[in-house]
Amino acid sequence: MTPTLQLAHDLIRRRSVTPDDAGCQDLMIQRLEAIGFQVERLRFEEVDNFWATRGTDGPLLAFAGHTDVVPTGPEGQWQHPPFEPVIENGMLYGRGAADMKGSLASMVVACEQFVAEHPDHQGRIGFLITSDEEGPSVNGTVKVVEWLEARQEKIDWCIVGEPSSTDRVGDVIKNGRRGSLGGILRVKGVQGHVAYPHLADNPIHKAAPALAELAAQEWDQGNEFFPATSFQISNINGGTGATNVIPGDVEVVFNFRFSTEVTETQLRERTETILNKHQLDYELDWKLSGQPFLTAEGELVDAVVKAVEQHTGQKPILSTAGGTSDGRFIAPTGAQVVELGPRNDTIHKVDECVKAEDLDTLTALYQSTLKRLLIR
Repeated sequence: MTPTLQLAHDLIRRRSVTPDDAGCQDLMIQRLEAIGFQVERLRFEEVDNFWATRGTDGPLLAFAGHTDVVPTGPEGQWQHPPFEPVIENGMLYGRGAADMKGSLASMVVACEQFVAEHPDHQGRIGFLITSDEEGPSVNGTVKVVEWLEARQEKIDWCIVGEPSSTDRVGDVIKNGRRGSLGGILRVKGVQGHVAYPHLADNPIHKAAPALAELAAQEWDQGNEFFPATSFQISNINGGTGATNVIPGDVEVVFNFRFSTEVTETQLRERTETILNKHQLDYELDWKLSGQPFLTAEGELVDAVVKAVEQHTGQKPILSTAGGTSDGRFIAPTGAQVVELGPRNDTIHKVDECVKAEDLDTLTALYQSTLKRLLIR
């Protein structure tokens, strides 16, 4: 078994369901300290994080990732126990194999091999690791970034190990992500009997035209890097459960995934203008989960693209599709950020797995990127 696969096995065995790290970070720290990294453990509330660096000056290339995994669901539905990793027919099975303990193993082993070959490398290497990515993401990377900013420590380049690939490892590199803006809308009415609607005020009837207008809006047309901004309603709740009662209120949960063509403020203002036009009596709570970010070009994108071409013979696609990642907290500091990891077709599923040889390829991609950026 290769060093990367052995470390992936050791990480998967730890039942690190968010936000429990279950000793994964201890294992990584032990390996990193052995090759000269200085490690600072950072615990915020119930969340374990760490920041590790090697080198004293020059540009900083940081690897970012998370040790926590999502719950397994019914373990009896797994063909192999989720925390007992096994390789079968070339596939490594286990919770976190793809998201993202496989990437963490590749990062650590890539650095071990790089440092063995280049102990006096230029620049600095960093690790920003959290156990709060699959949870609320409030005491993890965002807090570490705030801590780094407070002491004026800057990341120049950052590789996030999220599973970015589609058909083969390295075929897609995420060089940005859309922003995410959520809202909880509560429209007020007057409860009453359905047989006497003149004595009530149905908030569902009042809200429906406004929601239809919001759903039909063209918020922007996107650009060469981002698709058009989308508005989606994910939940509507109203009523008492009885068939003969007009509800007194209705709650609507919605989300914008937005491009760089529109701002959070513009989305809020346009939404509230439509709601006010329909004369709704409402309350609206907003939550911004992340601003859109984009690393369109630069040394990091060039280095990662060339690494993929070297080791796979294929030119990767640069994409901003998908959900959010912790890159949204790192990019606003001015860092160039990309996401590069294994295939994402089984993440969060029963029988999560990754092609075993892909993790060794990923190790080579990370190591090649280190050489291109830190060996001049």
